Amino acid sequence: MKKVATTIGVLVVTACVLYGSVAYADMPGADPEELWHYITKVCPYKGWSFWPDHQGMQPGRAPHGPLHRVYVNDRALNSPRPPVQYGAIEVKENYSRAKELKAITVMYKVIGYNPIDGDWFWVKYTPEGEAKPFGKPQNCILCHGTRSVFFVTEQD
Repeated sequence: MKKVATTIGVLVVTACVLYGSVAYADMPGADPEELWHYITKVCPYKGWSFWPDHQGMQPGRAPHGPLHRVYVNDRALNSPRPPVQYGAIEVKENYSRAKELKAITVMYKVIGYNPIDGDWFWVKYTPEGEAKPFGKPQNCILCHGTRSVFFVTEQD
């Protein structure tokens, strides 16, 4: 009986690892155009969830703007504990006081991309999808890098 339980345990763990690897393999690289295509066409972020305690339009602050909406993919939302798992994406729509979309900022956790700052790839897009800045912008790292106070926060 112990041998059967061990075998079942090994099979379950193997299935989880393989499924997680396959799911992550379908993710875009650390490239702003690939990421934009992924979040707008392949797996549109508007269909994702909000953080449980951060639903819909929320007050924000600089540099993101006075209002925002934060969407997260399943890999971020279902991370068992901090830090979030690889493949996690957070998309923040940044609005003016008049509720005009000004920018879309994205944090994407990519294996080996930037280990010193949590392997995050950052992009700031115009509403039309033009990326600038992207990669490892110092302004993003100051607030959201692993050495910062805020890191991944729902409230910013």
